[in-house]
Amino acid sequence: MKKCFGKKIAILLIMAVLLEVTEPVTGPVSVLASSETRDKINKTEKEKEDLENNLDQTQQNLDVLEGERDTLEKELAYLNAKMKEIVGKLDELERQIREKEQEISDTQAALEEAKKTEEWQYESMVAIVRCMYEQQESNYLSSLFTVGSLAEMLNRADYIEKTVAYEQKMLKEYTENRILIEEQEERLQQEKVDLGNLHLLAEEEKNKISGLIGETAKSITKYADDIYDAEKKAREYEAAIKKKEEDLDYLNKKLAEEIALSKAAANAAWRDISEVNFSEDDRYLLANLIYCEAGGEPYEGQLGVASVVINRVLSSQFPDSVVGVIYQDRQFSPVASGRLDLALSTNMATDKCYKAADEAMSGITNVGNRVFFRTPIPGLTGLNIGGHVFY
Repeated sequence: MKKCFGKKIAILLIMAVLLEVTEPVTGPVSVLASSETRDKINKTEKEKEDLENNLDQTQQNLDVLEGERDTLEKELAYLNAKMKEIVGKLDELERQIREKEQEISDTQAALEEAKKTEEWQYESMVAIVRCMYEQQESNYLSSLFTVGSLAEMLNRADYIEKTVAYEQKMLKEYTENRILIEEQEERLQQEKVDLGNLHLLAEEEKNKISGLIGETAKSITKYADDIYDAEKKAREYEAAIKKKEEDLDYLNKKLAEEIALSKAAANAAWRDISEVNFSEDDRYLLANLIYCEAGGEPYEGQLGVASVVINRVLSSQFPDSVVGVIYQDRQFSPVASGRLDLALSTNMATDKCYKAADEAMSGITNVGNRVFFRTPIPGLTGLNIGGHVFY
């Protein structure tokens, strides 16, 4: 019994000596967050910043796309106006061609009539001439002498001459008229050809403009699709940013709770190490957590991690067992990531990790009553050991 009591006294003396050589806690420590929470906040802030940068870039791309779309829409409006003008020109040309074709048709009908009239006049004159000149002279003379007087004979001769002259005149007029109609037909046919050529040129221009309109419309459609995608992406970024802001809000609330918990732990009741019974399973679990959190740290850093775990076991603000502390929700990153389970499955803990676990479970601490640790960040004050700051 005395031996046991002496052992307790020795442990208390060792703890007193260690507390003297370590940094004393002189009031509330400036705390930002636990390691996991601070990492989450930093990660969330970085992700939010990246999302905001992506949103800015997307908005810039959207502005460019909208500008190019507006330019294309103006070009399309110009092309449509040009197309309307060409279609109007084509309509006018087609009207003129129809009128020209009607004129040609009418001229051809008049030409056929003129040819028939000319032919009839020619045949009529030939018949008269044949009657007058191809008959025997006695018949011609006898026809003259059958009249009653010289005056009548002269009148008949004059009539015959005038008739022949009239027929010749009419034939000449009909011939000239037919020639004029033929010339008019030729001119109309040439005008129709010219109109046809103009129509072909207008059709080519119409097809060209139609092609440009089609390409421009496709480009506008593509830009519309790109704009839709960019706007959709922007909305997604905005939603993601909002989610990150909500996450930050949640994390900051959690941070405030941890700060309050850290301050409360510093001022709350603590159990004596002698009141806790540690098992071999606790030792195994703690050593492997030390390996995951500080396997590459110097021994002092490994002891610091072990001390934080045991400090939480002793604090009334945390679970009262090693298992409860380590597996407390969202406290140690290796638990959430699965690294601790992997370490436990093959017992990755080194001899130094086991030594740190043993010393911490025996009551030795090199971090005072601090209950948090993490990699150093600006604004966080505490006890720096290796690559961690303890607070």
